Parts: sequence; structure tokens; C-alpha cells
Amino acid sequence: MDKTITKRLGNLLSVKSLVTLTLTAVFAYMSVRGTISQDFMTVYAVVIAFYFGTQSQKVQDAMEGK
Repeated sequence: MDKTITKRLGNLLSVKSLVTLTLTAVFAYMSVRGTISQDFMTVYAVVIAFYFGTQSQKVQDAMEGK
């Protein structure tokens, strides 16, 4: 079980994950303040779509045995 937790924490510290978590924190902060710009929304939507797209592809590849 410790290996699983360590591996997940290691994956969380990847550059892609750090960028996504940082942008999500900024999005939350801007939401509370009510100052979200259209440009930021576009960038945030692209990053989130990329992140979850690659995550779902990894799961699909694992299920297919690749």
C-alpha cells in the first residue's frame, strides 16, 4: 500500500499535474474575486481538457493491455 501512495504522490508532482493544480487554484481565487477574464478561461479550458484527455487515454490503454 505504501508503494501505491508513493507512486501516486510522485505522479502528482509531475509538471503537467503541477501546472493543472496551479491553474485550478488561480481559477478558484479569481472566481471568488469575480475577476475571471475570457483569455484565462480559454487557457484554463484547454489545459483541463488536455489533462483529463491524457488521463483517460492512459486508463483506456491500461484496460486494453497496451
